[in-house]
Amino acid sequence: MSEINPAAREKVRIREVMNSPVITGTEKETVVEIAKRMIDCKVGSVVIMKNHAAVGVVTDGDIVSKLVSKNKKPSEVLAKDVMSSPLVTIGDDEEVNDAARLMRKKGVKRLGVTDHGKLMGMVSMSDIVAVNPEIYAVIAEKARILASQSMGLTKHLTGICDECEQWSDDLTRVENKNICYDCNTEETTETIIDDES
Repeated sequence: MSEINPAAREKVRIREVMNSPVITGTEKETVVEIAKRMIDCKVGSVVIMKNHAAVGVVTDGDIVSKLVSKNKKPSEVLAKDVMSSPLVTIGDDEEVNDAARLMRKKGVKRLGVTDHGKLMGMVSMSDIVAVNPEIYAVIAEKARILASQSMGLTKHLTGICDECEQWSDDLTRVENKNICYDCNTEETTETIIDDES
């Protein structure tokens, strides 16, 4: 039996995997207060609100990278001083694959989920991987690419093209990007045309 192409699988919407309600805090709360809320609510992030609008998010990663690694006291630092801003959001009707691409593009591990502009929940990469193992496969494949590259090995891969964002069974590593055959051919053709002119 042939393997099902991930692009052909049933689409999963963000609203189906998001965590709700949103756990919030204020800019003037200390990081200790925010961290206690994370523990009490068993979450990895707290959305920071100002005048009923989300202005940022404090994640467990923010606490480690902006406080612990710099030996700062959490009781003396305010949420506004460590939050990541702005909060990157995605509509609740979007697909989980779209969320994964947006996370990768923006370099974040969590997104706010909105419905007609109103913040309804949060979704993390682990939420997406739990319902969409193909994304885990793509991440694992990328890790193998980077490891092979560091050892001087090259091979054709399967995954999402970094140019056209479509699934391909024939990716090639070009300038730190996974490029499908079509996009790679277009780039080569454009380079040849530019060189000849």
